[in-house]
Amino acid sequence: MKSYDAEHIRNIALVGHQGSGKTMLAEAMLYTSGAINRMGTIEAGSTVSDYHSSEKERQMSVFASLLHAEWKGHKINILDTPGYPDFVGEVVSSLRVADTALFVINAAEGVQVGTELAWSSAETTQIPVMFVLNHMDKADADFNQVVEQLHERFGREATVVQLPAGSGSRSIIDVLLMKQLTFDADGKAIESEIDEQFRERADALHNELIENIAENDEELMALYFDKGSLTEDEMRKGLHEAMLRRQLFPIFLTSASENIGVGRLMSFVDNVLPRPTEMPPAATVSGDPVVCTADGDPVAFVYRIMSEAHVGDYSFFRIYSGTLKAGDDLQNASTGASERLGQLFAINGHERDSVEQMEAGDIGALVKLKNTHTNNTLRSKNSSVEIKSIAFPEPRYTSSVFAVREGEEDKLAQGLHQLAEEDPSLVITHDALLNQLVLGGQGEMHLDIAKYRLKNRFGVDVEFQRPKVAYRETVQAQSRSKYRHKKQTGGAGQFAEIAMLVEPLDGEFNPPADIKVRNVQESETGWGSKIEFIDAIVGGVIDMRRFFGAIQKGVLEIMQKGPIAGYPVGDIRCVIFDGGMHSVDSNENAFKSAARAVFRDAFREAKPVLLEPIFDVAILVPSDYTGDVMGDLNTRRARIQGIEGEGVFQKIIAQVPEAELYRYSTMLRSLTHGRGLHSATFAHYEAMPRNVQDKVVEESGTLEEA
Repeated sequence: MKSYDAEHIRNIALVGHQGSGKTMLAEAMLYTSGAINRMGTIEAGSTVSDYHSSEKERQMSVFASLLHAEWKGHKINILDTPGYPDFVGEVVSSLRVADTALFVINAAEGVQVGTELAWSSAETTQIPVMFVLNHMDKADADFNQVVEQLHERFGREATVVQLPAGSGSRSIIDVLLMKQLTFDADGKAIESEIDEQFRERADALHNELIENIAENDEELMALYFDKGSLTEDEMRKGLHEAMLRRQLFPIFLTSASENIGVGRLMSFVDNVLPRPTEMPPAATVSGDPVVCTADGDPVAFVYRIMSEAHVGDYSFFRIYSGTLKAGDDLQNASTGASERLGQLFAINGHERDSVEQMEAGDIGALVKLKNTHTNNTLRSKNSSVEIKSIAFPEPRYTSSVFAVREGEEDKLAQGLHQLAEEDPSLVITHDALLNQLVLGGQGEMHLDIAKYRLKNRFGVDVEFQRPKVAYRETVQAQSRSKYRHKKQTGGAGQFAEIAMLVEPLDGEFNPPADIKVRNVQESETGWGSKIEFIDAIVGGVIDMRRFFGAIQKGVLEIMQKGPIAGYPVGDIRCVIFDGGMHSVDSNENAFKSAARAVFRDAFREAKPVLLEPIFDVAILVPSDYTGDVMGDLNTRRARIQGIEGEGVFQKIIAQVPEAELYRYSTMLRSLTHGRGLHSATFAHYEAMPRNVQDKVVEESGTLEEA
């Protein structure tokens, strides 16, 4: 395959809801361009992009596939992304390296949650957008209704360029060309004059398109006022500029499985959509711009890693500057390590075409890079450029994971590490206190795919369980306690006596009259709370220079497993205000033991309470389901913070205890027939209701130490 320069490259991402037809549109584009000689089908598992076994089994996209089509002297890089919300990480990374987002919408279903999710990502990247209404040949497709939904949700910038010539027709009326296009079985367009029954509507939309283009360009506006119209070339130029500024979002029509409208769409892609050289410079860590030119220093950004059987790890990259060739030595900006590039490949699913070089603006893959990972920048050794990392979504579904067979813990850890390397939206955490390994992802199916891959790639059978919640313990009142530790078992004995005041750490210490503060020290707990130790010993009853450290250590040790249910303790003030010691029998071990006991006793008398993690939750649902979702939230001890309208959707803002969010994404999809979506981020810890606390304590058993 030949090398293309940036002027002849177009980078597009196909995004949208599951079932909108993205994969078949990509397949039709490959067929129309001659890259394949027949179109595959989802049902037969024969499409170019959905080639993984997990995708064929489920008949849906799970991973983003890189494809390319050579069309009229241009190379169109196509990123076919999954539509199921669990795999939004693939959408996020693809949109980061694309220059235009093509929102594929099922014309019979309209705007759906997957469309909303992809739109949020496109808004973040601020790349140009166009809409492709697919399945327009279906009898239940409603063009007018979908266009109205687009206007309602995404604004009047959504601009009609094509409309259907009747229900179930293979004809499209193109109001940019002002021609009626009828597509034969091979996808070839036959141009004709617009049927009389559609002429009036076409004229109106043509004029509307001209006005939309002209009002965003002063030069074209002047031409429009002067001539009363614009030529096709002038309209194309105006659309191009308006798309770059995100002022217009053209609406096109296809029926991908029937290869209707695909060739016309591809011509629009190479004639109108932005070139890599026209896009804003890539965001860098330093803020220094990266100019898209083949003559510059090489800068390539690795946006994903994917392991293929019998090949190894593919590193998928976009070149932002310079030219890459096999054998080049580049530096990894993140690690400083040197990488020698192997063969460069243009990718079509699992097929690869070797290329001698790739220039700025292109997207491709390398094999067997040693020390390069997702979000790494490869650059020339004299460069300081580093492309900003992709921000992957936080997990919204978690499960504890363990190997079914004993002795396979290392294989499990290795497998999980590799999966997270390939999909950074999979997050692995290990909680040593709770003795659990937690796998976080975007939903139940996301984790099911991980389970499938662990078994089939790494030979590890795993089970998922409900993860334990990381509760915490603290106190709500002030209390005092005194403890004498005394042992005499022959030889040297042990003696230590400590009087301690314990109270919540919720402000400045207001010492009682009998307590004089001498020294204050703070310790961090590791979970966002603090512990304050105050030395209030007077008269030398305890030599605090010798034993303050031992007292601290004893308290901190018991705080690791609190007296209520064995969870870590924090946000507490400990005041050592009296005690006693023995000139011979007092030592650090004695004071550490006394500190553990006196703190435990004081803690129990200070109205102890369990704290639970609270999450900020945002839920996006169609208006029809708002009541059902609100009712369910009420059963989860949620506090509704507000409701906001977002087009045809309602956004519910709530605070929900983590314990009530287990499998929530699954329940939400059930309540909303797959149309609801949520995100959750940790907010804070707060005291839990007494009845809930009693249940947690009963279920956990006491982990306190004697």
